[in-house]
Amino acid sequence: MEYPKCPQCGSEYTYEDGANFVCPECAHEWPQTAEVIEEEGLVVCDANGNLLVDGDTVTVIKDLKVKGSSSTLKIGTRVKNIRLVEGDHNIDCKIDGFGAMKLKSEFVKKN
Repeated sequence: MEYPKCPQCGSEYTYEDGANFVCPECAHEWPQTAEVIEEEGLVVCDANGNLLVDGDTVTVIKDLKVKGSSSTLKIGTRVKNIRLVEGDHNIDCKIDGFGAMKLKSEFVKKN
């Protein structure tokens, strides 16, 4: 069986571990069910390796400084109805009190 390349670093040396695929080079883990979605388009995982889809609710896991503002996005902030986009900041959302912004998936966890 040929295993998929790592969605994080592109390594071809991935292996199967239970219900997940694991990359030995960057230690990224993702569920095997993500493979069906990967063939169809964009695959985005949260900080814990859970697959994210449009419309999910996520929680911020780290205090984040907001560019152009003196305020900080606090840990534990819930973000509803996310939209996945291509690029470095792969989550597009609206946050109460901050407005529209983009987040990196590595700083959120799925609820």
